[in-house]
Amino acid sequence: MKILCFGSLNIDYTYKVEHFVQKGETISSQSLQVFSGGKGLNQSIALAKAGAEVYHAGAVGTDGGFLLRQLEEAGVNTEHVAVLDEIRTGNAIIQNDKDGDNCIILYGGANQAITREQADQVLKSFDKGDYLLLQNEINELPYIMEKAHRKGMNVILNPSPMDEKMKELPLDDVDYFLLNEVEAGQILNTGETDGEILAERLLERFPGASIVLTLGSKGSIYADREQKIHQKAYRVRAVDTTAAGDTFTGYFIAEAAAGQTPEKAMDLAARASAIAVTRAGAAPSIPWRKEVEVWRPEM
Repeated sequence: MKILCFGSLNIDYTYKVEHFVQKGETISSQSLQVFSGGKGLNQSIALAKAGAEVYHAGAVGTDGGFLLRQLEEAGVNTEHVAVLDEIRTGNAIIQNDKDGDNCIILYGGANQAITREQADQVLKSFDKGDYLLLQNEINELPYIMEKAHRKGMNVILNPSPMDEKMKELPLDDVDYFLLNEVEAGQILNTGETDGEILAERLLERFPGASIVLTLGSKGSIYADREQKIHQKAYRVRAVDTTAAGDTFTGYFIAEAAAGQTPEKAMDLAARASAIAVTRAGAAPSIPWRKEVEVWRPEM
């Protein structure tokens, strides 16, 4: 079973700061590191490191060659990534504070230059039963989702970052939602924050979908029409949480596509994301499957 991740590729500029900059404030960073990133790239690498057969589709500028090399080194097929001369690769400015939390500013760049012609060409290589993983960092998402759904692909949506474009998406075509409690509340247009209630309401709204709701330190919930599973979060000393959700998504989908039970998929994903937050950077923090399988929490 093939997995296509049609998503973003970014260059991440990560600034280590004492605290996040406030309105009208100028602060100095303690350091600057440049990493590969983008939710699409991160999730493709997580899928590949989890052992899946994964193909990445998207676009970079001529400054993004090292992103393709990093994907390929992780085992991702990059034949469906367009290299554009007229636009820069998407990038992110990330502030990482003393507690390991982060805030991010995104510049879309080449991620917002996807064409329907490219989408048509990419989807020709995939068939009914294959998986399509999407985030909200590229353009033409409604078109891509509708085409994939008509082909009979399993459509997976990680609706991050949440914005007004979500209202344009054919959400009833989604087979798996992977999201956090804030994103769930925004999709449902509710101020509810209780994970149990959010999972139930998502399943009521999308009865044909499987729901994976991540709740930070409270763990995560899997729900479908037949079952609900609670997964604990493994306690670790966090260094950088940037790729925690992407790692969880990649590992969960890799296991689900391989036919694993939701219980096993959720636990492996939780372990992988726990390892990721103990390391700096986005894509570089994602562990290989062999690390995850032997890992034991220290706390």
